[in-house]
Formats: sequence, C-alpha cells, structure tokens
Amino acid sequence: MSSPSPRIAILGFAIECNRFSPITTAANFAAKVDIRGAEILRQARSGPRRTTADLPGFFEQMDRGGAWTPVPLRIALAHPGGPAEQTFFDAFLAEIDDGLKAAGALDGVFVVSHGAALSTGSDDPDGDLFALIRRRVGPGVPVIGVFDLHANVSQKMVDNLDVFVGYLENPHTDIRERGAEAARHMRELLAGTKTAVVMVKLPLAPPSIALLTASGPYGEMIRYGQTQVGGDIMNVSIMAGFVFSDCPKNGYSAVVTARNGNRRAAFDVAVDLCRRTWAMRQRFIKAMTPLADAVKLALEAGANPAARPVLLADVADNPGGGGRGNTTWLLRALVEAGAEGVVIGVFNDAPLAAEAHRLGTGAHFAARFNSAEDNAFSLPFEAQATVAALSDGAIVGRRGVLKGVAASMGPSALLAIAGVAVAVISNRQQCLDPIQLEVLGIDIAAARTLVLKSRGHFRAGFDEFFPPERIFEVDCPGLTSPALRTFDWTRLPRPVYPLDEASTWVAPAA
Repeated sequence: MSSPSPRIAILGFAIECNRFSPITTAANFAAKVDIRGAEILRQARSGPRRTTADLPGFFEQMDRGGAWTPVPLRIALAHPGGPAEQTFFDAFLAEIDDGLKAAGALDGVFVVSHGAALSTGSDDPDGDLFALIRRRVGPGVPVIGVFDLHANVSQKMVDNLDVFVGYLENPHTDIRERGAEAARHMRELLAGTKTAVVMVKLPLAPPSIALLTASGPYGEMIRYGQTQVGGDIMNVSIMAGFVFSDCPKNGYSAVVTARNGNRRAAFDVAVDLCRRTWAMRQRFIKAMTPLADAVKLALEAGANPAARPVLLADVADNPGGGGRGNTTWLLRALVEAGAEGVVIGVFNDAPLAAEAHRLGTGAHFAARFNSAEDNAFSLPFEAQATVAALSDGAIVGRRGVLKGVAASMGPSALLAIAGVAVAVISNRQQCLDPIQLEVLGIDIAAARTLVLKSRGHFRAGFDEFFPPERIFEVDCPGLTSPALRTFDWTRLPRPVYPLDEASTWVAPAA
C-alpha cells in the first residue's frame, strides 16, 4: 500500500535529435531549460513556465490525489538539434545517479522525456537514463515517463518502465493532460497495481508531415488505440518516431501498458495496432507543393484582394525538428518574383537582428542573411531592407503548443524588403504562436501570404487565421525535408517503408 506521503523523484531529459544537425551543447540546454531542485517546483506550480506542460500536469493531479512529497532532481530540455555532447550527457547521468542515491528511499519516479534523443556516444541515451534509474531504485519502485509522439522507442526504454505514456495529439496540445494521466497511473501503482509494458515495432518511418492527428491515418490509429483502453489495458501509445534521428531504434512503435502484469493482453493490442497500420502504410505518403507553385499562390493572393490568403509552411527548415530556421529558398523566390503582402517568420539570424538593432527603426541598409552560418542549406542572400520594427523578443505564448510558456526569441527585428516582411530572431526556434509575430507589430489578418518555418505545430496556433485547406507544405531543401531519399542514411534500419517500397513485415509470435 502507498505511504501517507509518497516520495516521488522528479527529473527529465528531453531533446528531439536530428542526426544531420549541428551538435547540441551544454549551452543549448542552458538556453532552453536546465533546472534543479526548488526551481523545478516553481516551474511546476507557479507562473509562466519554460518546461513542457507534462510537469505541471503531473503535479496538479498528484496534488488532487492527496499528500505526496516531490523530490526534484534535475530537468534538462533543449530545442531540437543534433546529438547532445556526450560529456554533457555523462555529467547529467552522474548527477541523476548521485541525486537518486542521496534521496534515500523513494516510492516512485516521474520522468519528463521525449524519446528521440541521441548523444555523440550513444544512439539510445533515453534508454541509458531509464536503465540507470531502474538500477538505482530497484524493481519494485514505479517509474513512469511521458513521451512525444516522435519518440524512437527501444526495448531498453520499455524494459525499465512501469508505465509508458505517449502524447495523443499532433500538434501536441495534450501534453498537460498526459502529465496528469501519468500521475493517475502513479497513484494506482502506489496502491499496489503491477504492470507489463510491451512494444511491437514496424519497419515504417514516415515523413513528419504525414503524422498530423486531426485527420489522416496516424490520427485514425491513435483514436482506435484509445478504444482499447480499459480493463487490464492501462495505456496505449503509438509512437511514429523521428526519422531524422537516423538510428537503430527508428520505426513506428505500438507501446501498450497492461495492469495485473497481463503481458499477453498488451501484446495482442500492440500487434493488432501494427497490423492495421501496416495494411494502410501507403496512406503515410504525402505530396508537397513545388516551390514554383507556392510562389504562384503567393502572387495570386497578393494581386487579388478578394482571394483568400495562404499559408506556406517551410517544412524542410523546421527548427522544431533540428532545422536551422534560416534557409532562403522561399525568401529569395518571393522577393525576386515581386510578391506583395508576404510575411515570413521566424528567420534565425542573430547577427542580422543585432545589425538592425544597431541601426534602429526606419534605417535602410543592405540586409545580409546568413553572414555567419556555415550549414550547407543556409545559403546567403542579400537585399535592400528597411528596419520596420524592433523587439527584445520576450514572449508568453497565447495559443496552441506555446500557450502559457515564457520564451525568448532574443533581439528581434522586422525587415521590409519591398512587398516581403521578414521577422528575424536571435534564438533559434520554430514559429508556432501568433505572438512571435505580433510582438513585432505584425497584423497577421492583413497578410496575404504567411510563410512559417515550422512542420506542423503552427496549425494549433494559427488556426484562427488559416483553415487546413489554405495551408500548403512547400518542397524546398533543408535539414528536415520530407523528401527522405535526399538524405544519406547510415544507421536507419533497412528495409523501411516508404524509403524501401518492397519492405515486408510479419507479426511477431506471442
């Protein structure tokens, strides 16, 4: 039975890693979230937060359930990028190990996770972390983690967890609810419930633009999976994975947690989900809009006030998937075509933002994009521009995934280049909330064409302006291009669909 005030360790490590992006450093974690002790409690219980919403969701639900004692250790989160420096991750593991030892007797462990991490020395740092936790607390202490839908799941992760809780929505607007769900499961396990966690994996690595959940095959499978929850089935999580991690644990995974140690029930549900998914795998292929067609759409929207505005998603340069947020294909094409009424956001270029701040509002100058970036996709572009607005970039999200989150874009500037306005920021991030543009005085409703460097999370923030039928995913080069055949895969398990159309799958034996 549960103790009167169960002691629950709180910790987290979360980053979505793109093998092809620059290495993620300790400074990158510090710039996002790297907190300990009392600061974890503050982030969980008061004011605008910088952490993901599963942390306050877990605390709120645990508080409702009665007395408990959080034991906060450390939470380190970084914006998506390349593999984490091994020295940073090793030091993080050592600190968690020391913290668990110093904590003494624990009744449970809650982990804020993502599931698509890499480090420069490991293809499975998530599994390494969960294995360390299990070694330290032993087999009888519940360990529960919350994961992004893009988690790349390993057997090592599953074997060291008592409950696996994956998001259900993409864009990820249910993160708080998943934290609360984890707390309900924690209370049940503290009361004596024993579980079994089973994973079944498919040789399926779809492009991320095919993984929205409001409609399409992925959402259909997630909703079907939720119909299986009940009785011994405690949780059903369907993780599509993050193909750009290019690692051995890539692949679509059905992860099912069952009560009463009912491994067979969990296995049967996971196999059923995978069979259904594999039968409709062709539906995970999604076409993009060619660049020339996207420019034509923008020209038509700008020339005809009666036409409905359009949103062009620069999905190949999504900072939310490790992109640099600074490719210039769309920018150059729209400027050269003479498009009018265009807003582009947000473009990551700290030196350019700094120059705009030095010159001041109203200044005219030769704007040099990517003067200091050496990524192969981050090509330079120069154009005459006017500094239309400046901001320190401090924001609190108002809609969608960013709602209630305190964040900083760093020194930011709105540059006007003929009929194209570009929101330039200093801290790399995707554009997923209107506030990121509104802080620079942009009237989004007046834009004829909006270009966003994001893969899909923007849909939850900008749906008040653009319905799905006015959103076009543009085919340009970049570190997160859905054109998967353009990448040099080295560790991705092959064959895998859709890269290898002749891929086969046979359901595993019980």
